[in-house]
Amino acid sequence: MKSVRLHGAAALLSLSAFGHAYALDYQSIGAAPAVLYDAPSQRGRKVFVAPRNMPVEVILTYGEWSKVRDASGDLSWVESKQLDAKRHVITRAAGIRVRTAADEMAPVIFSVDKSVILEMAEPSTAGWVKVRHRDGQGGFVKSTDVWGE
Repeated sequence: MKSVRLHGAAALLSLSAFGHAYALDYQSIGAAPAVLYDAPSQRGRKVFVAPRNMPVEVILTYGEWSKVRDASGDLSWVESKQLDAKRHVITRAAGIRVRTAADEMAPVIFSVDKSVILEMAEPSTAGWVKVRHRDGQGGFVKSTDVWGE
């Protein structure tokens, strides 16, 4: 009976370890555009050139390569050195309103189109993300209106 408990405890420990492996890890493409491949090698087929600051979800790291998911759900590989921990988000639809405060009734500062990359100025809280546009304007958007947070 003791061995069953030990095996059970070991299984729980391994499950908790795997749980941490599946935590969402968002990063961004660095300061220069990056080629995304279908395999973890420059010999792989080039599938996309990701613009600078594009948010990606890191699925796993294999040597010097990271398997990433983009906002459309596509999976590809990128050299890990081309990723940056600085966070960015991308808008999910056209007409996303950026507001002065994290409140639906707050005045709108500006609106953005679909697929606009915004810098994440502060992490998401209470369903809102503080963002900054590349032109310097900033404010709050609903976390459901962006991907990558």
